[in-house]
Amino acid sequence: MYTKISARYVLGFDGTQHTLIADGEVVFDGDSIVFVGRNYDGPVDEERDYGQSLAMPGLIDLDALADIDHLILDSWPSSDVAAGHLWSSDYFANRRRDVFTPAERATVREFALAQLALHGITTYMPIASEIHSAWAEGLEELVEMAETSRRIGLRGYLGPCYRSGVHVSTAAGGREVHFDEARGLAGLRDAERFLDHTAGLADPLVTGVLLPCRIETLSEDLMRETARIARERDVIVRLHSLQSPLEDELLQRSAGSGVLELLETTGLFGTRLLIPHGVVIDAKDPAASAPGGPLDLLSRHGVSIVHCPLTSFRYQKQLVSFDRFRAAGVNLCLGSDSFPPDLVRGMDVGMHLTRLVEERPDAGSLADYFDAATLGGARALGRADLGKLAPGMQADITVVSLGHFGDGVVEDPLRTLVLNGTARQVTDTFVAGRPVVVDGGLPGMDLGALRADGQRLFDRMTAAYSERDLLRRERSELFPPTYPHAEITARAHAG
Repeated sequence: MYTKISARYVLGFDGTQHTLIADGEVVFDGDSIVFVGRNYDGPVDEERDYGQSLAMPGLIDLDALADIDHLILDSWPSSDVAAGHLWSSDYFANRRRDVFTPAERATVREFALAQLALHGITTYMPIASEIHSAWAEGLEELVEMAETSRRIGLRGYLGPCYRSGVHVSTAAGGREVHFDEARGLAGLRDAERFLDHTAGLADPLVTGVLLPCRIETLSEDLMRETARIARERDVIVRLHSLQSPLEDELLQRSAGSGVLELLETTGLFGTRLLIPHGVVIDAKDPAASAPGGPLDLLSRHGVSIVHCPLTSFRYQKQLVSFDRFRAAGVNLCLGSDSFPPDLVRGMDVGMHLTRLVEERPDAGSLADYFDAATLGGARALGRADLGKLAPGMQADITVVSLGHFGDGVVEDPLRTLVLNGTARQVTDTFVAGRPVVVDGGLPGMDLGALRADGQRLFDRMTAAYSERDLLRRERSELFPPTYPHAEITARAHAG
C-alpha cells in the first residue's frame, strides 16, 4: 500500500547528506520509502498532510531508558546521601531481592517504551537500572519486553543486562565491587538464549545484542566470553565504560589493568563495540589522537561512542570534545540514558557543552549532532537503510509540529526545533511504514492509566532504597524535597 505524507518541511537525503525540502513529500510502500521530494505523481492509497511540521528520519537512541526515571533521584545529592543509593554489603550478602514482581517489571517496561515512542524515538537499545533487582535482568524479562516492543511497534536492539559484580557502599564510607561470578555466567547464558529467541522470532523489528553492565562490574572471564560469543555470532556488544575515573581504580583492584587494556586483552576491541559515554578521555590532549592513544584505539577498532549529553551534563560531565572525537574518525551516535528520553534536548545541551569546551561559537554544529542521532546511530548498528529519508530506506519517520505559538518563528526548522522546542512536539511516527505515534498518542494504549501505574511503581521503587542503605535512612532523608513540606492545620476564622 502506497502512503504519502507531506509537510511544510521534509528532511531528505541526497546520497551524501541530509537536505531540506520545503513543502516536501515522502511516499512509502509497505516498509520501504519509494519517493522523497515534491510533486509525486505515482500511485497513492492513503495520504496525510501534516501542515506546519518537520518530517525527518526517525531518531535512534542507543542508550535508551527502559526504566522509570532515576536521574531526578541521583543526579544532585551530597556525597553522604549518594552513598545511600547503593547496596550495602549486608544487603548484597543476605537480603537482596526483586523490588518488582515480573508483571510490575513488565509495566515499568511498557511505561518506558511508551515514553521513547512519544519522544520520537523509532530505534532504540535499552538501558535500565539493576539496583532494584535481586541481581540483573533475566531471559523471561527480556522476552516479555520484546513482546511489548513489538506491540508498540518500535525497532529494538535488545538483550538482558548481565554482570558478575555490583557496587557496594562500605562501612568505612568507600565503594567496592562485590562479585558473584556464578550469577554473571548465568546472565551470559540467558543472553545467549535470548539471541536464539530473537532469531526464532524472525521479526525485523527485534534484534538480539549483548548488553553487559558497566565494565568494572564484569570479571575478565565474563568479558572474554562476551567477546567470544559476539565474534562467533556477529552481534553487537554495548559496554558502559570510559565514564568515570573510578572504573580504572576498581579494575586495577580486581584485574590489575585499566579499561583500555582490558578491552584489548579480552578481545572486546575485536567486536562490534558500542561504548557509552567516553567522558574520561581528554581529546584536547594531543596524546589522545597519537598512535596508541585512546582516540586512535577507538577509531582503529571501529568503536562507536554513544554520547549522552543531557545525562552527562546533569552529572557534571561532558565529552571533551564531540568535535575532536569526530575529527579523530570515531563514530558518534546519541543516547538519552535517562529521563526525559528527549534527543532534541540532548542535541541542544550537547551543542552548547561542545562550545564551552572548545571556546568557539561555531563548535558542536547542529548538523553534526543531528547526524549522530540518525546516520551515526545507523552506522553503529550496521544499518545502511536507517537514519535517512531516501528511496530504498526503511520508512522510519518522525513528524514534529512547528505550529504552536510557543515555538516562535521559523528561521531554519531544525534549528527552531532544537533551540526553541523539545521532542514533546512529536505528533506522529512511523516504523517500517507502520504508524506508531498517531496525533500525539499511542493507539490502543491508555496513557492516563499507565502514568498512574508508573507513579505507583516509582513510589515503591524509592521506598526500597531505605532497606539497601547502609544506615537504613528513611526515604525523606535519602530524597529530601526541594523545600520542606508545609504542615498546615485548620484555623477558625476570626470575626
